[in-house]
Amino acid sequence: ARIPTCTSSYTESPRDRYEPSASAQGRYDASQVSTPRALQPFATIGGAFLATSEVVGGMGVMFGRIVSRLVRLSFDRSELLRNLYKMGVKSLPIVVVTALFTGGIMVIQAAPLVERYGAHGLLGWGAGFGTLREIGPLLTALMISGRVGANNTAELGTMVVTEQIDALRALAIDPIGFLIVPRFIGIVTTLFLSTVFADALALFGAAYAGRGILGVEPMVFFNGLTSGLLGLGDVFHGLIKSVVFGMVIALASCQFGIATSGGAPGVGRAVNSTVVVSAAGIFVLDYIVSFAIG
Repeated sequence: ARIPTCTSSYTESPRDRYEPSASAQGRYDASQVSTPRALQPFATIGGAFLATSEVVGGMGVMFGRIVSRLVRLSFDRSELLRNLYKMGVKSLPIVVVTALFTGGIMVIQAAPLVERYGAHGLLGWGAGFGTLREIGPLLTALMISGRVGANNTAELGTMVVTEQIDALRALAIDPIGFLIVPRFIGIVTTLFLSTVFADALALFGAAYAGRGILGVEPMVFFNGLTSGLLGLGDVFHGLIKSVVFGMVIALASCQFGIATSGGAPGVGRAVNSTVVVSAAGIFVLDYIVSFAIG
């Protein structure tokens, strides 16, 4: 078996241990507390708020620990390369399929208006604007969340319930530097590069869908795309979103994975929580980022 490399000066402190709680797994039950019937709705709302706060706080603490290892470059490089291959290269098929059909869908939605007003020269701009700024990063993030984020949580959760994380600590190996940081970098990098790839494929698919549906030649499509209505700012808009989405997916999957408890059923609950929190976080931050950078 390969011996990890980041074993040098790790001494476990109480802050480095995750003690999972019911609310961290999204299982807070307000009925466990004796509450008058009239106040039960408020207790339920308060319980949901506390559970959400604990999840967000746990992700914040996780991010702080990841940053501290990144600053010191205290993470396993071979584990990072392995995760980049597993998360990035093996995700290419689903990214290709999603991107090509996304481009085609954009043309199908625009076809009635293009035909009505004869705006064939603006087809490239219409498809490119929506794809580069919104649809490309968003759908790619949801695909990566479902494939990579859920798998990451399942791996970490299984390591927790089978006491492999405790074994790493017993060997003086930092679980954050050895397991979490490479996965964090891998997910963020994978989503960023996948978004670049998906944008290009979506525009390619849109160009040839326009030729098949509307009779718009690809050259006309790409002329509309590069005529000045779209700029690098639109491309960077989507790429900034991809980095933010990648951080949310990475933090959620690592947090719920490392906080797993309750054996095999606990792993299933952790995976479910990861998918839900990642999707919700993607849409919330999509709104915030869109509002912030225009």
